Amino acid sequence: MAIPSNHDRNPDGNAGLRPQPPMTEETFANLGAPDLAYIRPVQTPEGLAWGIYAANGTQLGFAPQRDLAFAAAVQNDLMPVSVH
Repeated sequence: MAIPSNHDRNPDGNAGLRPQPPMTEETFANLGAPDLAYIRPVQTPEGLAWGIYAANGTQLGFAPQRDLAFAAAVQNDLMPVSVH
C-alpha cells in the first residue's frame, strides 16, 4: 500500500485523500491471494471437518482437525487464518 503524498489531496486542497474507485468483486475476492489460506469449520457426511480455502473462496482441501488444516496450509507455503 502506497503512502499518501501531497498529490493525493483533493483538488480543493483538503487534507482528505481522493476517493478511489470501488474494488471489483473479483479484486476483492482475490485480496490476499495467493498467500492466505482461510480455515473454517465445515459439515461433511462424515461429520465436522475443517475446510481450507483460497482467498477467492476456492476450496483447497479439508482436514479432520483444525490443527491439521493449519499444518497443511503452512506445508503449502500459505499463511492460515481463521474465519469465524
